[in-house]
Amino acid sequence: MIFGNNNHIMRVINQDISKTISRIKQLKGMEVKLKVNRGRNRIEEIEGILESVYPSIFTVRNNDGDVSSFSYSDILAKNIMFYGDKDKTKLLKI
Repeated sequence: MIFGNNNHIMRVINQDISKTISRIKQLKGMEVKLKVNRGRNRIEEIEGILESVYPSIFTVRNNDGDVSSFSYSDILAKNIMFYGDKDKTKLLKI
């Protein structure tokens, strides 16, 4: 939804960060696939286990053993997409 007032346009985010954090906590320990938008048309795919959940970030350990950390605001900004069924093709609602 977009609101305009005096030539200012704002986008309203329909989800709050506390719901996002609780959903990520539910996924802790599960194997997930992430598509991460790194900017400038760079999309990175990461498959691994959602390892840790902290107040500001969460971490994913990929199959090679490397750990990547992400913020919850990236999820709200749609920079991270979660896929989590057996084939890792179904988009999860976070």
